[in-house]
Amino acid sequence: MRLNLRVAALCVVLLVSQGALAADLPQRWVSAGGALSEWACALGGESKLVGVDTTSQHPDSLRALPSIGYQRQLSAEGVLSLRPQILVGTEEMGPPPVLAQIRAAGVQVELFSAAPNLTALQDNLRHLGQLLGTEDRARAMFEDYQMRLSQHGARVNEARLKQKAPGVLLLVGSAGGKPLIAGKDTAADWLLQQAGGHNLATHSGYKPFSVETLASLDPEVLIFADRALRGEEARVALFKENPILSSTRAARDGRVIELDPTLLVGGLGPRLPQSLVTLTNAFYPVQVP
Repeated sequence: MRLNLRVAALCVVLLVSQGALAADLPQRWVSAGGALSEWACALGGESKLVGVDTTSQHPDSLRALPSIGYQRQLSAEGVLSLRPQILVGTEEMGPPPVLAQIRAAGVQVELFSAAPNLTALQDNLRHLGQLLGTEDRARAMFEDYQMRLSQHGARVNEARLKQKAPGVLLLVGSAGGKPLIAGKDTAADWLLQQAGGHNLATHSGYKPFSVETLASLDPEVLIFADRALRGEEARVALFKENPILSSTRAARDGRVIELDPTLLVGGLGPRLPQSLVTLTNAFYPVQVP
């Protein structure tokens, strides 16, 4: 009986300690960076969010939250008006003087990596898990993510034995205007490689190209992400503003694919593995005898 009482007392102490630790964690969150906001929600933190930036569009419920503007152009007033305890974002978040103002006002500011690689994602999930008190869940989600990528990689390797990797360009624009081409060291390049495509752009980051140069690369597949328009409206605007694209193999063969631009913001996000499946299906269509 005495032993049972001790065990019961120990359980009570542990429960009280866990409750105290949870109470010490920040409860009012503002998040800047699409992928980071998605991960915060996936780890059970959606109810803590009181505001997000304009790139945080998923899950759909985030669109109902107050907006703090674009992640690179935040204002201290806009963030502080939401009375957050913590502001989370990637190193793309800024400008730095605004972040300094927010820190000076007593708000905890936590920066995460936007690097498009698994090491950065693992660190990000570990950090988020600590801040949310869901470390075990964060660890499990990373392991599942890693497994899904490994399985998809095996599928891509099998497809490459039968078909050559297509030359691809990924364009990011707004309302069909002159697009930026996704080069190396970007989430877009990571996505293309993992899906089994060959990125024809050799520069780093996102840079404008002349449409003549773009057409001369003659991609077999053209992927576009428009920040302002969606669907057929975005496709029509792209070719209207850049008619020379119509001369590419991708356009002639009907291999022009739309991509949600929020997939490319804030590092590797939870929706990327499913997007890889869609792209790989487009890169390696089933050959019908």
